[in-house]
Amino acid sequence: MEKIPLDEIKSDLKAAGISEDAIEELLQVLSVKSLSKLEEILGTAGDAIADLKQLFYLADKFGYSDWIQFDASVVRGLAYYTGIVFEGFDREGKLRAICGGGRYDRLLSTFGGDDLPACGFGFGDAVILELLKEKKLVPELNQQVENIVCSLDKELQGAAAKVAAVLREKGKSVDLVLENKPLKWVFKRAARINADRLILVGKSEWEKGMVCVKTLATGEQCEVELDQLV
Repeated sequence: MEKIPLDEIKSDLKAAGISEDAIEELLQVLSVKSLSKLEEILGTAGDAIADLKQLFYLADKFGYSDWIQFDASVVRGLAYYTGIVFEGFDREGKLRAICGGGRYDRLLSTFGGDDLPACGFGFGDAVILELLKEKKLVPELNQQVENIVCSLDKELQGAAAKVAAVLREKGKSVDLVLENKPLKWVFKRAARINADRLILVGKSEWEKGMVCVKTLATGEQCEVELDQLV
């Protein structure tokens, strides 16, 4: 509800044919942040209140009661949920939901699986990254690849993949250029990933069982037999 202005919510509900009294009553329920208050308004309300009470009881027994808060306004955007839904936030409440999910009893059978009840959730990667940056928890990653392998001919892309596989089997890190890119692009790519060597698979060299190896720091270039490539 916090994502949409209150006036807009009321207007949409009115347009759906809901009376003003019913709208006010609904908004009152949705503003409830206490399970006991909700029970006071709705009564037992069938299984829903019982399920919520059981959840909060178990959370308390497992020591998680300080980490959860009842909020009647939480609504997930997918229609397959059949029970309790939830969202997770940072403790300061500055960001939008980090994760969200809930109970879905019929989803697996809908996709051809067994008719089993389940519960799941998904994370928002952009929100997590934002939170990690704010907390200064993003690790410093030194992006470096030892070798970048590229074919000089579209028909040699399979050969380039073989060269990459040989190097990887020897424990070397490899960036394989899968597309038929111009050499200028390949050199820029090599600089961007801080590669040590550029290995080019050309037709004449490959016919001899060799590849062209260029050391990027010095510019030195030589032909090396595939079985001698390390």
